[in-house]
Amino acid sequence: MSDKVTLGKLSTGVPGLDVLLGGGLSEFSFNLIAGAPGSGKTTLAHQIMFSLASNERRALFFTVLGEPPLKMLRYQQQYGFFDMDMVGTCIRYVNLAEDLRAGDFSGVLARLMREVENFSPSLVFVDSFRSVAQTARSGNEGVADLQSFIQELGTRMTSWQATTFLIGEYLHSDVEANPIMTVADGMISLTQVHEENSVIRKARVVKMRGQAHLSGSHTFRITDDGIRVYPRVLPPLASDRDTGGEIDQEMLRVATGTAGLDEMLHGGLPQGHSMLMSGGSGVGKTTFSTNFLQEGVRRGEKGVALFFEKGASRLRNGALARMAQAGDVVVLESRMIDLSIDELLDELNEAIDRTGARRVVVDSLSELALYLAPEGRNQLREVVFRMLSSLAKRNVTVVVTMGVNDDFTRLKLSQSDIAYLTDAIVLMRFGESGGQLRKFLSVVKVRGSSHSLDLREYTITEDGIRVHPVSTEYEGVVHGLPLTRGT
Repeated sequence: MSDKVTLGKLSTGVPGLDVLLGGGLSEFSFNLIAGAPGSGKTTLAHQIMFSLASNERRALFFTVLGEPPLKMLRYQQQYGFFDMDMVGTCIRYVNLAEDLRAGDFSGVLARLMREVENFSPSLVFVDSFRSVAQTARSGNEGVADLQSFIQELGTRMTSWQATTFLIGEYLHSDVEANPIMTVADGMISLTQVHEENSVIRKARVVKMRGQAHLSGSHTFRITDDGIRVYPRVLPPLASDRDTGGEIDQEMLRVATGTAGLDEMLHGGLPQGHSMLMSGGSGVGKTTFSTNFLQEGVRRGEKGVALFFEKGASRLRNGALARMAQAGDVVVLESRMIDLSIDELLDELNEAIDRTGARRVVVDSLSELALYLAPEGRNQLREVVFRMLSSLAKRNVTVVVTMGVNDDFTRLKLSQSDIAYLTDAIVLMRFGESGGQLRKFLSVVKVRGSSHSLDLREYTITEDGIRVHPVSTEYEGVVHGLPLTRGT
């Protein structure tokens, strides 16, 4: 037979979770939401329930905790997904605490079955299922009763025309040894990872029958709107290999806003490229990148600027702030001290898609490392790789800055081998000449394009940046390199 049973998919309503699940929850599946206390299990269950419930798809939520449902609802209704009008109509709460105290599993099962038959729900939740296990009598008889109850409940739940969920405080080792896993179709595990002074929440799909799901742990946050998951994925491969004709290189050049630099780039930065501006403190990296955004505004192009520690009102005498107030540039300024790259990319990509921005500035990668959670901080190269890959897919032109330690004895392009990841590199550095500390820049590389090999002096004035022509008048040192004719 060639006919296949098609599994209906239900969207969870939790941003990012459907990506982990492989498109959503299978209809009529039996799922386990597991995690330690405070990991977000009940919040996740409620967010799914309020997203899916309707007059045609009713939900039944069993509570077996010592606290009444009213106390749980007092906290859950603080989230944006909660709708009080749905409670009592398409969502019903049933407290099984009294039934559980009797210690008779058959009585609890009978109550569950009776409520399901009377309400005919399409969604069933039991929270917290671990409370059931903790009431089992000690000894072999109690364990046998519990296993029999679990297997019977699992069988009954899979026979209902409902998508069901058991919520419990399980460790991973507990779940693997638990008989409920023999009948569960899916399992979502929530954890809290404590590293140094940061606590990062992680979601993992341990099991999901009948569909390809994403493996590994993925960051999520609990906000005023509920849970938001940030899938740890790379963007699809670009589909622009076949251009269908010759490329007009002139049309693909992007002016940087600094005429002398555009000359050194032989017409500007190729569209869709990422350029690293690297140098010590005070060389003008932020000024160059702000000019890049201003040039875009002059050409009618929107921009997105991701800044750390700067404060838009203090940049270029408020130039960036004015662009932001006019709606020409979206300024993203994070103040989280446990930032994940997944959250950062989500916010950055949302701003690009919403505004249609063509230019992006990230200032700076050095400060970004201070905001990342420990795991991201230790993998800065992977963080930057994923960021640039995501931006490249959107074909935006990107300027990223990075500070390097001032060292007049050797040439250093970046930290953490970041220089290999960008399409172009502009090195900015100080040099001693004629008894003065002067600024010089050079273009180190531009992928797929020729560029100048000159070492040019530049100055920063109230009117902007001026890159001077090649000169032979200097005699001095730039990072130990003599400035002589032809340099």
